[in-house]
Amino acid sequence: MIRFVSIRLLRAAVTVLAVMTFAFLVLRLSGDPAEVMLGPDVPQDVINAFRAQWGLDAPLWQQYFSYLGAIFTGDFGLSMRDRSPAIDLVMERVPATLQLTLPALLLKLGIGIPAGIYAALHRDSSIDRGVILLAVLGFTIPSFVMGLVLVLIFAVTWNILPSGGFGTWQHAILPAITISIGGIGILARFSRSAMIEVMGQPYIRTASAKGVKWRDVVRGHALPNAAVPIVTIVGFMVGSLIAGAVVVETIFSWPGIGRLLIVSVSNRDLAVVQCILLLIAAVMVVSNLVVDLLYGWLDPRLRSQTAH
Repeated sequence: MIRFVSIRLLRAAVTVLAVMTFAFLVLRLSGDPAEVMLGPDVPQDVINAFRAQWGLDAPLWQQYFSYLGAIFTGDFGLSMRDRSPAIDLVMERVPATLQLTLPALLLKLGIGIPAGIYAALHRDSSIDRGVILLAVLGFTIPSFVMGLVLVLIFAVTWNILPSGGFGTWQHAILPAITISIGGIGILARFSRSAMIEVMGQPYIRTASAKGVKWRDVVRGHALPNAAVPIVTIVGFMVGSLIAGAVVVETIFSWPGIGRLLIVSVSNRDLAVVQCILLLIAAVMVVSNLVVDLLYGWLDPRLRSQTAH
């Protein structure tokens, strides 16, 4: 078990380092922050002074190691736009993002998994076909299209919910639903497939042949075994909560991390963008690490395979 955990921790550390490196290179090679911040009509000496002030005139390798050194000491840099610590600007937006992503996650789990399991237990019925159809529509329609459709129906046509903004719980309904619809479809289809696979196993037929009640077969044998692959997809969804809110927050003018990321990218605010990407990567890595540990606990065969 110690070896299993150690390997997972090493992989997590390598993943975070890779994300940090990728973010650094993409942001440095995608455009000059000085020209974006100051504009095209600013004299060259002003641009050179700006680059020197923020260390952009140093060689790329030197900027990279300075960036890594600062990160490892807890210094995430200052925003080029308002000179505030980047980590403070990002953390100020976390509560707003959580107000959307946590209800969305509960909707995914509360609707997607039960719908998939129910469809699997009633395979080839009209309910099963309906769940499959809605699931496919849910995860194939882009979130920005779904958001605009919901605004058109509930805000424009029926005028019962606000089309955007922030402040009351009514403002969170449409964006939270928009975030959750795709995940509901994925979980429903994934849960259905996992449950159907488990229900076809010999030990299910053996338990039924021994006279075990169908309800006890489902609860005691099918659900625990179907939970193993479902945990994986749930962990991925938890890890991608912040990333999944980027487009939706922009559509609904929600002042969360996703909207801050869009604004910061357009302004080439390097420290803020790097901080947000690092936060997203950390959440995803921690979530996947927890899933790996749960997976190893639920299925001991994984631990033995890793040990060898």
